Amino acid sequence: MIGGTRFIGAHVVRRLHDAGHAVVVFHRGASSNPVLPEIEHVLDPRAEYPITAFPSELQRDFDVVVHMVAMGEADTRAAVDAFEGRTGRLVLISSCDVYRAYGRLTQMEVAPPDALPLSETAPLRSALYAYRHREEQLGAFARDYDKVLAEAVMRNADGVDWTILRLPKVYGPEDNADLATIYGFSAVPEWRWTHGHVGNVATAIVLAATSAKAANEVFNVGEGHTPTMGERLAKLPPRPASKAEPPPFNFSQSLVLETSRIREKLGYAEEIEEEAAMLALTRSLSL
Repeated sequence: MIGGTRFIGAHVVRRLHDAGHAVVVFHRGASSNPVLPEIEHVLDPRAEYPITAFPSELQRDFDVVVHMVAMGEADTRAAVDAFEGRTGRLVLISSCDVYRAYGRLTQMEVAPPDALPLSETAPLRSALYAYRHREEQLGAFARDYDKVLAEAVMRNADGVDWTILRLPKVYGPEDNADLATIYGFSAVPEWRWTHGHVGNVATAIVLAATSAKAANEVFNVGEGHTPTMGERLAKLPPRPASKAEPPPFNFSQSLVLETSRIREKLGYAEEIEEEAAMLALTRSLSL
């Protein structure tokens, strides 16, 4: 695991460990997580976004390398170069922001909305570097972040199999716990955005990483049905109206992922039903 001490990665590590796999996590040692089991850690201060160097302790063979924190072209290429010939498969954790629909939502690309739901063959963005304008807020990595470029490097890797997983908006106890990505969009009740509980997303990643059927495949990850924001809010406890306005997006473009492929090809099923997971999270926060 490249990365894997925070949020999604920690849950992936826990599930791999509990399933009997030997797991090595490469990171800089700046964070820990109580979700993590007792595993091998390889620490290096260079394991900071973007990770372009790997220490000698990792110069060994691995069945699978899961890259949780590939940001763009340079660090994905560095991982391919480092592990090519020494791993059976590279797994890239990508995002639904690769789709052209995201560019149309954020108005990077001005055109009519793309059809929904977005399958794995839906068009990708042609406008790159979606977060450069937020570099001061997000950090220096935002300058070169682009999963479209990361995916292209992975697909073109020679001599190694790969798997690409495009994640939805993830929520759970450690991040997005207040469901701000739902409550914060009450002003656009007809808009839809595919979400996924961290446990469900981790289950999908583990399944793809350990299944031979996932080799050289791309999978969307997320809930099977994406309700509107209004439909979600009708089933969640009410909160005082937020003064925060939603971003200046083109909300005629929703982000709805088609997730039947990972279900049919790999047999994926949710660990916890998404509506129940959201309700449980809101209840735990109110205690």
